[in-house]
Amino acid sequence: MAETFACYFRHAICVFLNEHFYPGMTISFNADEVLRMAEHIERNGAAFYLLAAESLPKFGGVFRELAGQEEKHLALFVKMRGELSASERETTVYDPDNQNFSYLQAMADGAVFNAGKDQSKYFASDVSLAGILDVALGKEKDSIVFYVGLKALVPEHLGGEKLDHIIREEFRHISALRGMLEMK
Repeated sequence: MAETFACYFRHAICVFLNEHFYPGMTISFNADEVLRMAEHIERNGAAFYLLAAESLPKFGGVFRELAGQEEKHLALFVKMRGELSASERETTVYDPDNQNFSYLQAMADGAVFNAGKDQSKYFASDVSLAGILDVALGKEKDSIVFYVGLKALVPEHLGGEKLDHIIREEFRHISALRGMLEMK
């Protein structure tokens, strides 16, 4: 939760800077940038679940299944990005060094599955399957909160409705995790 707060705090700082120091400028992203970021989150999620499978072999099958779900969502987002129109790929600012996407990636890493951070703390040998599924459920909920927050930054003419599809896919993850928790 602290990571999610940090992400929104960074966003609030950007909004403050835009309002007070760069009036008239707005932060916005296009569907291409957001889908690239969603792909990044799915890759990180798959890596998280594969690490869980490796760290907790007695639950390996469950975690490989979850990694597979992340990989399916990754493939879906890659497909969606390939089908974007030119207007949904339209850049919102001059960005020759691709800083806009780097900003999104940093926000995503801070909010959801952070591949650069040591994840082993979640996989202590005494952890229960229910415990790690609760962690995973929290991460999936964080991803939904993150995407809902991004909706305000992706105008409809730049493919904002694509975020609704991403959010629906993340709800599918939550449903699957809840189902697994109920079986335990």
